[in-house]
Amino acid sequence: MFKFTTAGESHGPQLTIIVQGMPAGARLDRDAINRDLKRRQHGYGRGGRMKIESDEAEITAGVRGGETLGSPIAMTIRNRDFDNWRGAMDPWELDAEEAHKRRVHAPRPGHVDLPGGMKYDRRDLRDILERASARETASRVAAGAIAKELLRAFGIEIRSGVVSVGDGGDPEASPTFEDLGDVDDESPLRAVHKEHEPAMIAAVDRAREAGETLGGTIVIAARGVPVGLGSYVQWNEKLDGRIGQAILSIHAVKAVAIGDGVSASRKIGSEVHDAIYFDDERRYHRNTNRAGGLEGGVTNGQDVVVRAFMKPISTLRRGLPSVDTETREAHRSQWERSDVTAVPACGVVCEAMLAIVLAGAMREKFGGDSLGEMQRNYKAYVDELHRF
Repeated sequence: MFKFTTAGESHGPQLTIIVQGMPAGARLDRDAINRDLKRRQHGYGRGGRMKIESDEAEITAGVRGGETLGSPIAMTIRNRDFDNWRGAMDPWELDAEEAHKRRVHAPRPGHVDLPGGMKYDRRDLRDILERASARETASRVAAGAIAKELLRAFGIEIRSGVVSVGDGGDPEASPTFEDLGDVDDESPLRAVHKEHEPAMIAAVDRAREAGETLGGTIVIAARGVPVGLGSYVQWNEKLDGRIGQAILSIHAVKAVAIGDGVSASRKIGSEVHDAIYFDDERRYHRNTNRAGGLEGGVTNGQDVVVRAFMKPISTLRRGLPSVDTETREAHRSQWERSDVTAVPACGVVCEAMLAIVLAGAMREKFGGDSLGEMQRNYKAYVDELHRF
């Protein structure tokens, strides 16, 4: 199994990531890992924290000379902002005045502040939001970068791009894998269609001026995924369900579609399903990919295409009606330094989560303690597929 565990608070000393299930003998690219971390921090509409942090992952176990050992991989990402929060977030000793100043007692609608405080019996809701913060996604991106290295060894690539932010762009746009490959990571919003980016930027500017936040739509795709990952035999083994759970676990993502997804519900069957053809050169193939590369929870060899819908961020500068949990009187929800939108960054996190799910499915299917063994198993399977 390929899996990962994270720990750390938004303004604590660091984030910690443990990755398990990476076979021995895989070469890791430190620059590629840190490049994805940098991509997560980019985007028009980001908040002031992105000027403080400069994320880099330090690998402390499981790798020697840039090559995986087959043992758990440990990574850390330092929170530079901890220096400004030590009095309120030190693991052992707090400054009473600083901790009181930073306390959270007016929960934000749309965030987990209130239900989390009630569940864990924490009266200072900072104990909830520090872990629930989207800062945690830096850990996912680091783990996902490891997963991408495994997938790359089998010719699998993952790309993403933004098709809408607020009312700018087209949330139903269906970019090709090549379109996603052309996305400029240095552009303000990582827009798939550059002609839509000015409208997206204008929407962000309007939201900022109004003290509001914005969500948007991201398309993520994986190319080179073999036939047969996942299974139809049990509900929890269906790969589309696992992908959906992984993407929905990302902060502020409230809906996921595979392939045509939502739009397919408005069409007739012949407009939705991908006809099957055969010739000696291409073998079994389709001329369309409305299913998004998955049928019955199993990959069919086409690009795996996922659409993620991100809601507006819960932290509004102007606040929303809430309740002071100390007095139980009406109070505007509290505001912390935050983003107007983080849709471009969300796309990078979506890439990471899709990579992690696919890496897990590859490990399940092909096993092996070393990358070489896994590749031999993979080759034997592909050779068998060509005889079907």
